[in-house]
Amino acid sequence: MYQSWWKILGVVLVMYTLVAGFMLTVPRLPILHETIRNVYFHVPMWMAMFLVFGVSVFYSVRYLATGKEEYDLIAIESVNTGIIFYILGLLSGMLWARYTWGQYWSNDPKQNSAAIAFLLYCAYLVLRNAIDEEQKRARISAIYNIFAFPIMLVLLFILPRLTDSLHPGNGGNPAFGKYDMTNEMRAVLYPAFIGWMLIALWIATLRYRIRLIENKNNSL
Repeated sequence: MYQSWWKILGVVLVMYTLVAGFMLTVPRLPILHETIRNVYFHVPMWMAMFLVFGVSVFYSVRYLATGKEEYDLIAIESVNTGIIFYILGLLSGMLWARYTWGQYWSNDPKQNSAAIAFLLYCAYLVLRNAIDEEQKRARISAIYNIFAFPIMLVLLFILPRLTDSLHPGNGGNPAFGKYDMTNEMRAVLYPAFIGWMLIALWIATLRYRIRLIENKNNSL
């Protein structure tokens, strides 16, 4: 049980986020109103995605250095998990945009960059399925993954800042700060970061263990 403390902590924090996120008071801001509660889910989903994508890059580097199949499996399952949270982040962002910007997709620079970065990782999955030879597939995928991560960061954090954007934190539009983020909200948001990141690691771990069992059965 003591080895699973981080899993229990992740579940507790996410449950706390779900309850407190809907029950505690939030600032009465123009346009945002009650939709600001989505910050407890939308932003932590992205943070969880960044974490598991970062883990995938780490193990892609380790695979290239050692050639161990286990590291390649951790990398691919971390990417698979990251894509799940990427989709959740996109959907929650689109829903938020519907009620604050007037439509689900408004071709905002942040939205377009996020869509391009998503396709970048979809291409990673297509690349893996297009190569039959296992070692060649693992090496090429690892190299692609190492370059895809910084490109994604550029698309999400640098390019949108170079032009006007409706999204907070980009193009002169300030992110949530002391004027609209209260201490009560921080008491929910920060645990949400930790909780969803731990859940993402747990999912990636489960996927990796399932992949190991599948490979072992295929080799029999």
